[in-house]
Amino acid sequence: MSQLPTRETLTVEFKSDRKCLPDRDLIEAVVGMANAQGGDIYLGVEDDGQPTGLHVQHRLLEGLAALVANRTQPPVHVVVMALDVDGVPVARISVPANPQPVATSEGVIKRRRLQANGEPECVPYLPHEFPARQAHFGLLDVSAQVVAGATLDDLDSLERARLRQFILRHNGDQALLELDDEQLDNALGLTARSGIVRQPTLTGLLLIGHEAALRRLVPTHEVAFQILEGEEVRHNDFRREPLLRALEWLETAFRPLNTEREFQSGLFRVAIPRLDARTFREAVANAVTHRDYTARGAVYVRLSRQDMTISNPGGLVEGVTLGNLLTTEPRPRNPALADALKRIGLVERTGRGVDLIYRGQLRYGRHNPDYTASSPHSVVLRLSLAEANEAFLSLVLQEEARRGGVLPIDSLIMLATLREQRRATADQLAQWLHKDASRIGASVEPLVEAGLLQAHGNGRGRSYTLAAGVYRQLGQQAQYTRQAGFDRLQQAQMIQSFVQQHGRITRQDVIDLCRLTPDQAYKTLKRLCDEKILVKQGDKKAAVYFKA
Repeated sequence: MSQLPTRETLTVEFKSDRKCLPDRDLIEAVVGMANAQGGDIYLGVEDDGQPTGLHVQHRLLEGLAALVANRTQPPVHVVVMALDVDGVPVARISVPANPQPVATSEGVIKRRRLQANGEPECVPYLPHEFPARQAHFGLLDVSAQVVAGATLDDLDSLERARLRQFILRHNGDQALLELDDEQLDNALGLTARSGIVRQPTLTGLLLIGHEAALRRLVPTHEVAFQILEGEEVRHNDFRREPLLRALEWLETAFRPLNTEREFQSGLFRVAIPRLDARTFREAVANAVTHRDYTARGAVYVRLSRQDMTISNPGGLVEGVTLGNLLTTEPRPRNPALADALKRIGLVERTGRGVDLIYRGQLRYGRHNPDYTASSPHSVVLRLSLAEANEAFLSLVLQEEARRGGVLPIDSLIMLATLREQRRATADQLAQWLHKDASRIGASVEPLVEAGLLQAHGNGRGRSYTLAAGVYRQLGQQAQYTRQAGFDRLQQAQMIQSFVQQHGRITRQDVIDLCRLTPDQAYKTLKRLCDEKILVKQGDKKAAVYFKA
């Protein structure tokens, strides 16, 4: 017996088949879904989710996949599965997302989207929307394309001089400074040949174009800085300047608001900013680098008392999810622009700018960077501006001094998250680190050996807390006592439950049940006997324990 989704979404569509759904309607539904995120079409289900069954002409499903492939261009290869829903026959047609635009054999091109009320609909898929999809799947680099109508006169020599200053200031690729203007433009992909004529690319216009040319030729480019007081917008400024000038403007606008305080760590005084400057720069640079320049909408930098939110049009590109941000290979939406900014020195050259953003938040004891408000149409990053935790920062500084280098980002994430969550299993740690559980040992064990984490139990039941010394340094001794006491209480309850069900228990049973070592199991059973909860019969390996 199969269950149906409760409602239609972007990736779920119900199609009634009581009157035999026409092939054309089915093919258009497949095309719309293939031109979106893919998904499942449930044939034989009403719009309200009520299954009413397949028409007799659709009971034989073997030819349905071939019908779809023959009636779509390029062919869409669906997977059809027969379902039984409360005795009613239904067909699930699984449609893959297609990187290239798909049409019906009659030339109809549609795409599925969500309306403002959250309900899905199919709408015409227009040619100017194709490049955004190809860029999403990494098939087209819009930023490397020559901009139609642009000429070399649209490039600003003053902005090119600013670019050279950025290379010096941010320790970019110094070899670029030895090139003349034309060579520099070619090296950074600011221009490209269109026949025998050299023309500006989108990257060229964005970095060194005249503002008037940007307004005319790249009307989607816009950067906004807002300061919020509750629900009121106290400051609201929009700019269409070249990117380097816009980034300088944002840093200049934020600098007086990024107040600092100091605290004593050993022999040194350490400055604690409201927001780490490298985190701010990297987050803003990521937003302008990875935004969708085929879509309207500004890159927003919004500052409130509690947080800073940075958002950009265009969702995460294909292959990047909220669950692999820390581990996936870099997949920029605009590779040419990303490469130019790396060579200038403005963004992290390794492509691991997300690590810098995490590090800049966590080492001060603030919350993880929050991307959960992102959608298929935008990436939204929230950075907490909560007060820094001086004790946690001091702990990090001491460990880095002991190691002679910065803490790995995995270590920072585990320490910071365990400070908030108190306890985690290996599977939970893996989820925080965006890794498989089998791969986190190399990250966890050095922290255990360094006395920063404490392991509890063995095998799959093994869990981790901050060590007693860490809780003591953080001034949270009571929390450690509660965490340590949790183990003993849980183990005692599990052992008593086992005895109640089976009448007796052995040391080997306790080892298996509680994931303890033989010595830990012996001490646990002895404690329960001392507390007159259990009574022991026999000796050594033959010992058996009963309810007292």
